[in-house]
Amino acid sequence: MIKIGLDIMGGDFAPNATIQGAIEAKETWGNEIELVLLGDAVLITNMLKEKGADPGQFTLVNAPEIIGMSSSPVKSFAERPQSSMAVGFDMLRDGKIHGFCSAGNSGAMLVGAYFKVGLSREDLRPCLISILPNLYGQDGIILDVGANADCKPENLLDFAILGSTYAESVLKIKNPRVGLVNIGEEPEKGNQLSIAAHKLMAEYKRINFVGNLEGRDLFDGKADVAVCSGFVGNVILKLSEKFYEIAIHKGGKNDPFYSKFNYEQHGGSPILGVNKPVIVGHGISSSLAIKNMIRLTKEMIESSVCEKIKEAVQHA
Repeated sequence: MIKIGLDIMGGDFAPNATIQGAIEAKETWGNEIELVLLGDAVLITNMLKEKGADPGQFTLVNAPEIIGMSSSPVKSFAERPQSSMAVGFDMLRDGKIHGFCSAGNSGAMLVGAYFKVGLSREDLRPCLISILPNLYGQDGIILDVGANADCKPENLLDFAILGSTYAESVLKIKNPRVGLVNIGEEPEKGNQLSIAAHKLMAEYKRINFVGNLEGRDLFDGKADVAVCSGFVGNVILKLSEKFYEIAIHKGGKNDPFYSKFNYEQHGGSPILGVNKPVIVGHGISSSLAIKNMIRLTKEMIESSVCEKIKEAVQHA
C-alpha cells in the first residue's frame, strides 16, 4: 500500500484544514493509501475524534515542533529537528513513507527536499511546476514557477527534460511538446539566456522541442510544457491566479477554463529534480486543496516519475 506523509502542522489554516483534508482523502482512496499524519499526536487524535473520524484509520507520528511560515528555511531543520516537516523528510529519506506533502514553509520544503532527499543528478537544480490549462480543456505544465529566480541556459534545458518526463508520466501526454517562454517566435529573439537556451533545446533530441512561446501562446495549446526561469514563471503564475479571482468576481465561477486556475483543484506544486515525491501546497490551502495535494502525491508515486526523471537527466 502507498504510504503518504502529510505535515498536519503546515499551512495558514492548519491543523483544521489539514486534518479535514486527510479525512476526505482517506474516505476517497482509503483502500489505496496509508496516510501518515505528522504533528502533535494528542492534538491530531482529539481533532479526528471531534470530526467523527477514527484515529485508528491513520498512522500518527508525534512531531511536536513546528516550522513556521516565516521561519528561516536553512536554520529550521537544525533548530527544530522534531518538527512535523523535519520528521517527515527523515521518514521519506529512510523509506518509511513513499511521498511527503506539506502546505507549510515552501522555502523549508525546498531545503528539506534538497538536503534530506537528494538530487536526481548532482548538479541539478530542483524546480517547482504548476498546471497550465489551455482553451481546449487539456492540462499542460509550466516550470520553473519560483525556485530559481536566476538561471543559466543549461538549467532551462534541465527544466525541459524534467517537465517533459513529468508530462508524459503523470499527465499521460505522449511525446509532450516543449516550448521556451520568450518575447518572440524566432530563435534569435530574446535575451542572452533565451537565445542560448533555445539552441541547447533545439539540439537536444530526447525532447520534442517546438520553439519559442510568446505570452499569448501559453493558453492556446501550442505546447504541453512551458519552460522559463523561476522569476518569469512566478510572475505568470501569480498573474494567472489574479485572473481567476477577477473571473470569479465577474461571475465566471463555473467557467471550465478559468476554474482550472483554482489552486484548490491541483493541490500543490511538485518539486522536480529530487529523488522522491515531494509536494508543496499553497500556504492558504483549504481542506479541498489538502485532499488534492494528497491525490497528487499518490499520482507521483504510482507513476514512478522520480525514477524516470533520474534516468532522463543522466543523458543531459
